[in-house]
Amino acid sequence: MDPQKQVQALSDEYQGLQTEYSSLVSARQKLESQQQENKSVQKEFDSLADDASIYKLVGPVLLKQDTTEAKSTVDGRLEYIEKEIKRIEGSLKEIQEKSEGKKMEIMQIQSQMQQPAVQA
Repeated sequence: MDPQKQVQALSDEYQGLQTEYSSLVSARQKLESQQQENKSVQKEFDSLADDASIYKLVGPVLLKQDTTEAKSTVDGRLEYIEKEIKRIEGSLKEIQEKSEGKKMEIMQIQSQMQQPAVQA
């Protein structure tokens, strides 16, 4: 394969990885924001009296919710968010490693392309 085309193909792959990386970073930030929100709710629940009433906003209506159910919902949500953050961070690490590999391949091909020019 022509080295120029090979570099272009690797460069395109590298840019695709960078785009994917950016979207994952964005998703992680969104999850971290949701995590902070849910931790705030969890702190509020911890400061409530045992007999306090909890209401959930459903559309334009406030519905009374069971305290235990509300707390377990928030705990479950936090658990899910933490798992998703870990999964995304694993994907980010994988993409970073692939990107480094592509970058090294590009540099290697470019240096091979320059060698004949230097020898001439």
